[in-house]
Amino acid sequence: MSEIVNKVKQSKLETVDLEKFAEGITIAEFDLKDYLFKEMILKEKEFREKLKEHDWSQYDGKFLTVQCSTDAIIPKWAYMLVVQHAQDHAQNVLFGSREDALRQIFREKLDLVDWTKYEDRFVLLKGCSKMDVPPDVYMYATKKLLPHVRKLMYGEACSNVPVYNRPRK
Repeated sequence: MSEIVNKVKQSKLETVDLEKFAEGITIAEFDLKDYLFKEMILKEKEFREKLKEHDWSQYDGKFLTVQCSTDAIIPKWAYMLVVQHAQDHAQNVLFGSREDALRQIFREKLDLVDWTKYEDRFVLLKGCSKMDVPPDVYMYATKKLLPHVRKLMYGEACSNVPVYNRPRK
């Protein structure tokens, strides 16, 4: 009986699992509409009072994304006040939807990677994951990898799509 050989483990293929960059991330949402008169009008005095009364500790260690889900006209200083209140609690305060925040967090984390470790390597950007990694995150990772990799693929080791192959010199 012959031994079963795991050819994937023996290959030179290096897998980058983008989902791992999202591990431990908790995003809380703060909708300014809840702090507006009739969800449409910002009354400065009442707005400031509501912000003071808000329990900011619920955002301890979380990423906080701030937006207004109505068509209200919100002055820029209102967002600044939210940051002022949340900064000692939230890991970071970001503008936009939950998806916008996730994209920004991914980019920030990908900017910290030393991509030179993939120099002249065969790299696979893992395709299947438990979370839906946004397409623009794959694009951003691709831009980071292209100057370094010899070959870039997408998917799984057993079934992948070639994306880039550096021409031989």
